[in-house]
Amino acid sequence: MDLEAEFGGIDIYLFDQALRGRITPRDRIFDAGCGWGRNLVYFLRAGCDVHAVDQDADAIRAVRAMAAELAPGLPAGNFRVEPLETHSFPDGAASVVISSAVLHFARDDAQFTGMLRGSWRALAPGGMFFCRLASSIGFEMRVRPLAPGSRRHRLPDGTDRYLVDEAMLMSLTRELGGQLLDPIKTSIVQDQRAMTTWVLRKD
Repeated sequence: MDLEAEFGGIDIYLFDQALRGRITPRDRIFDAGCGWGRNLVYFLRAGCDVHAVDQDADAIRAVRAMAAELAPGLPAGNFRVEPLETHSFPDGAASVVISSAVLHFARDDAQFTGMLRGSWRALAPGGMFFCRLASSIGFEMRVRPLAPGSRRHRLPDGTDRYLVDEAMLMSLTRELGGQLLDPIKTSIVQDQRAMTTWVLRKD
């Protein structure tokens, strides 16, 4: 078996959710900031009803071409060039929302909130929100804010990212009306960045 052809570059933590039966071919999936579709190959092959948005027109063209090959029954209009804050996917229509390595690109608090709310409103009650994003958890001494009070930080790898922490994620969980499906999990990438997995069920 060609594993790359079968599964693409899927995030291993997202694949773990599928292995545990939390994502099935019956699901309608909304990829909130899909990029070039690395997390969609497996779900397209599995027969899921996949939808996605991204602001990069080239990326959406590539995802449409991939979907036409792997899931020709899906309309090209399922994949749209739109900002997360104002996307046109119907509210509450997805049983699974994927937000993988997207929210930490927010330029400020307002954009972070807008992207998160845009992703969350697409999710139906009882649905699963899978989010992976950069954080300061366990990494606090290795990052520094770009300005006093800012959540934008310079990382040791030289990039600038919007970083959350555990207290913020727990507060957001309550504000959104969600429940943790898994404990918040963070992996530190060779002293360069910390990546956190945040998985919720929508009440």
